[in-house]
Amino acid sequence: MAQPRVVTIHYTLTNNQGEELDSSRGEGREPLSYLEGAQNIIGGLESALNEKSAGDQVKVSVEPVEGYGEVNEELVQPVPRTAFEGVETIEPGMQFQAQTPGGPQVVRVVEVNEETVTIDANHPLAGETLHFDVEVIEARDATDEEQEHGHAH
Repeated sequence: MAQPRVVTIHYTLTNNQGEELDSSRGEGREPLSYLEGAQNIIGGLESALNEKSAGDQVKVSVEPVEGYGEVNEELVQPVPRTAFEGVETIEPGMQFQAQTPGGPQVVRVVEVNEETVTIDANHPLAGETLHFDVEVIEARDATDEEQEHGHAH
């Protein structure tokens, strides 16, 4: 098996409408480094970057199944407004961290009524086709410590 690599990239992420959703480019921003095979980035992007080298430029479209998944309607549900005890103002678009049996989960408020608040626990990019414009800055063998820790240092 080949030695895992640490790959450093600059990227710009857009949606189907061409709106920029995220970027590592620009003043004060840093390139992203990840350890191959450690699930540090979404699978569809990592697969497209396998075996790429410094200087390579890649445009990649990642379908939801290889990105943040399809929207799961079961993750959109009303909860009692009392679950937001101590929060005076609750508005659509707000995000909260909820404690779930699987651990902490970020939820977004979708709708607010007198007695209930509808939340969505899907990733904000679930159901989206993601378009990446990537420049590989560096690709090097991972150190033993990086492999042990599961991420780039």
